[in-house]
Amino acid sequence: MQPSTHSDESWTVASAKAKLSEVIERAQSAPQTITRNGKPSVVVVSAEEWQKKTVRKGSLAEFLMESPLRGADLDLERQRDEPGDLPL
Repeated sequence: MQPSTHSDESWTVASAKAKLSEVIERAQSAPQTITRNGKPSVVVVSAEEWQKKTVRKGSLAEFLMESPLRGADLDLERQRDEPGDLPL
């Protein structure tokens, strides 16, 4: 059976509730969008897909070490000006 919306990967809230098992089954191979009031509201994806999207890819230190700006001669000296009065 087809979901009662525009495509095989889009469901209304009512149709997703009525056919939750089918939504889950289809989400194993492709993300399933659930719409509310005609607008996309949530996406159901397989646990495997979610793991791929949320796994941390290294630490902040590794990210900074791989930066294309590493070794660039940037002037990062902090200004030591005294605070001034702000106009009211």
